[in-house]
Amino acid sequence: MILVQRNAVIFFLIWTFITISFASQIFVSTTGNDTTGTIDRIDLPFRTIPKVISVAVSGDTIYVRGGTYTYTGSATAVILPSKMGASASSRCCLISYPGERALLDFSAMTGTSADGLKINGSYWYLKGLDLKGAPHNGLKISGGNYNVVEFCTSFENRNTGVQLAAGASYNRFINCDSYNNRDAGDGNADGFSPKLDVGTNNYFYGCRSWQNSDDGWDGYLRSSDDVTDTLVNCWSFMNGYYKDGITIGTGNGNGFKTGGCDTVTGGLRFLKHNMALKNCVAFYNKAKGFDQNHNRGTVTMLNCTAFNNGNGSSKSSDWFNYAFPETLATLAGKLLTAKNCISLGSTSGVQLCPDPTPVVVATNSWPDNSTYPTIVTSATSADFVSIDTAGVRGPRKADGSLPDITFMHLVQGSQFIDAGTDVGLPYNGTAPDLGAFETTGSVYVGDGSTARVLGFQLMQNYPNPFNPSTIIRFRVYRQGSAKLHVINILGQKIADLFSGPAEPGNIYSVQFEAESLPSGVYLSVLESGGKRQIMKMIHMK
Repeated sequence: MILVQRNAVIFFLIWTFITISFASQIFVSTTGNDTTGTIDRIDLPFRTIPKVISVAVSGDTIYVRGGTYTYTGSATAVILPSKMGASASSRCCLISYPGERALLDFSAMTGTSADGLKINGSYWYLKGLDLKGAPHNGLKISGGNYNVVEFCTSFENRNTGVQLAAGASYNRFINCDSYNNRDAGDGNADGFSPKLDVGTNNYFYGCRSWQNSDDGWDGYLRSSDDVTDTLVNCWSFMNGYYKDGITIGTGNGNGFKTGGCDTVTGGLRFLKHNMALKNCVAFYNKAKGFDQNHNRGTVTMLNCTAFNNGNGSSKSSDWFNYAFPETLATLAGKLLTAKNCISLGSTSGVQLCPDPTPVVVATNSWPDNSTYPTIVTSATSADFVSIDTAGVRGPRKADGSLPDITFMHLVQGSQFIDAGTDVGLPYNGTAPDLGAFETTGSVYVGDGSTARVLGFQLMQNYPNPFNPSTIIRFRVYRQGSAKLHVINILGQKIADLFSGPAEPGNIYSVQFEAESLPSGVYLSVLESGGKRQIMKMIHMK
């Protein structure tokens, strides 16, 4: 038995060595040549992405040099297939060369059914690609699972920007944009569409969707049922409007459409799309900001913000920031939850199902005991630093994260600071703030239980992005116990870095090792003296 185990270990080590040994870097350039291109030679790149994909094996990294890659014809331009042996530790990577961006321009393609880039396989990693003008979807994941798409854009396509279909599950979109997508009839082009026959547990973080002719996010189901998606820190705005920002399209124009379906049984639609929305923002959409759309699944909205949605529609049924009027009482275990959410707008109301059992509301900007059909909120423009949307379309930061804006950030002294319920999301101060943007406390000394105290500080890790280790520094404002830990973007604890007494005036420094962790966004969390502060970190392998 011992001999067998040793042989198994030796075989594993050999297999690992072989996998690493054969992993290559492959380059593609607008000045390359598919005939003379050579693997692992940046000076002898290939010319086309399809050619490079045909020679790549599991674990390879394909670097696409900056420039415009033009596609013609009526068939899907780039298809990413399954690769033998692909796994979370041996992904095939298709990424823009560091410091450059590649534009895949499908505008010259003909027909109506061809996608621009289609992922049929699993465990692909895409980063830094811009996709434009496809006859159908800019990016489509068809049946592929566990793919990661980061810092990519899909725009001006002739249908949906990003579509997930044919059971696509466990895919992650990080810091991606989808905008100005418009179909011929103006009724189908969404920004992101995990819908129809989509699979489950797809995840969106830090994504933006704007001015698509239909919806920002669309979870409408046609054959799938009881699937789950999670959206965190996503913005959806001005959907239902054309690129010129003036003409109103014929599409629905909702910000986040959580579900819906064709099938009607006993007068009700029963397909269930379970959707969790955390720190998401919907504003100036033609119709509703957050929309039930007959969805029968569990919907959870935590720390979301909605502003001036519905003003572009002539239908009064669209004049809502949050519209969830239909009962879930007939479906065991299904629940509507809204906590720490804000609604602001002169004509934008809130609709919540009146049944008390399947609805849980707490510490929103509207009274918890209010019921359907319309709830009046207590929020005013005076609660915010700005209600000017300047910068919301602005360029992302170098790491792909959302731009810094003041829009809908709470002003110091707002009634909504430290007024929320702890829902498991990181927060500063004595309790969570309401809305999507947590104020960064520790900037002034005040009186009373909600005072912010100068000296409590979690500093940005260095380096950031990092691989595989980084340094995190912090200080506390009074003597006592301090805790520093790291969580992932799902809120799961990854590592405990510090737990013990800390003295004011000292700067503490700890090292975080992430060699065994996948690339992605992580959060450092400091807690001491009833205060909490968070900082985002980017791990890039």
